[in-house]
Amino acid sequence: MAHTTSALSAAAADVLRLNDRGDRTVAAPRLYPHQWSWDAAFVAIGWGTFSVERALAELRHLLGGQWRTGMVPQIVYSDEGGYFPDVERWRTDGVPTAPTGARTSGICQPAIHSLAIWLIAAQAERNGPRDLELVERFLRETFDGWLRWHRWLDEVRSTHPTGLMEIHHPWESGMDNSPRWDRPSAAVVPGAMAPFRRADTSHVKDASERPGDDDYDRYLWLVEQLASVRYDDVAAREVIDFRVGDVFSTAVHALSSDRLADLGERLGRPDDATALRSIAARARAAVAATIDPETGLARDYDMRAEAWIATETVGGFAPLICGADAEDFARLVQLLAGERWCGHPALAFPLPPTTAPDAPEFVSRTYWRGPTWPVISWLIGWALQHHGEHDLAERIRVAGLKQLADGTFAEYYDSLSGAALGSHDQSWTAAAALAWETERP
Repeated sequence: MAHTTSALSAAAADVLRLNDRGDRTVAAPRLYPHQWSWDAAFVAIGWGTFSVERALAELRHLLGGQWRTGMVPQIVYSDEGGYFPDVERWRTDGVPTAPTGARTSGICQPAIHSLAIWLIAAQAERNGPRDLELVERFLRETFDGWLRWHRWLDEVRSTHPTGLMEIHHPWESGMDNSPRWDRPSAAVVPGAMAPFRRADTSHVKDASERPGDDDYDRYLWLVEQLASVRYDDVAAREVIDFRVGDVFSTAVHALSSDRLADLGERLGRPDDATALRSIAARARAAVAATIDPETGLARDYDMRAEAWIATETVGGFAPLICGADAEDFARLVQLLAGERWCGHPALAFPLPPTTAPDAPEFVSRTYWRGPTWPVISWLIGWALQHHGEHDLAERIRVAGLKQLADGTFAEYYDSLSGAALGSHDQSWTAAAALAWETERP
């Protein structure tokens, strides 16, 4: 049943309430019963459209899982079961740098959180004094934690000569089985490890919508390698089979570092704000240096093979997230709007698929290999709006709301048929709907 816009907002808010566990929101009611890092940031943006207090609680809970190194982990586990890999598989308990008050995975995800805080603060300003005071208190209490997170990304994960943020697992990118990772993943040869049974395929009926079993063998082997060095950042570079410079995560890091600098200035922390601007500038320059002069797309870098990864995926639009030289930016906008991407005649909605429809790796209904993900559409649309590309941003917003009018709030959508895929009542999809509704002209 299709929803009108006002009804869509109400239904999206109901999804967040359905998945609310008090101080955290499960990513989805059955498939994802814990708190995921970049999900939580998007979810907080959604909460912030109607409850600043609840939005801040979401981010506070996530930060409670921060590692002593500064890393904000991919998953903060709850006592709810039914998800694999469970916390025991990670073997993070007792790791010296792991948090003592939370049980977490041992890797990270894209650092979108400071953008979320910045947007929530802007909503608080519109709401009035009570919400403004909540934001000010939250910043005073948590700013140092977010600063440590960005310093860790800069000082530990951005040391390669490319300047790109280094990831040690496809899960760290948030785009698990994207064609971006096909070549470096092919070099991962799993060794002996404890047997496992996947939980995701029992929740999603059509296994073709999910990563394959071979993918999972590699994912779990990389966990084994990281656990073998107790998640030591330096030692991991020596043992891990997957070592990649992630251009999209680097762009997100740059964007959020700038937004955290804004918040630092607001808090009266000019020195920290200056340091964050420098971090953002370095990350932005690294992204710009990856642009392929032939395709105009940004590229990832395989640090093991010492080779650029040139795939036609949504990751190639990373400079739209963090900003770029005017000529490169304009070229990417034209490419995104054109017939190879959003303007492709076969698409159900003029939204960015995760892989170019004419690329050989494209599969319209398989996870990150071709479907449309509403949160990625929202993020790209927001960035376009922020950088002055209002027309394309509005076209993406309108199309995104039309896609979500079926009311399933699916994890992702078949980019050709428009069918809802993955889990339904996905929290960050509901958050995207609420954010788009708030941005209505």
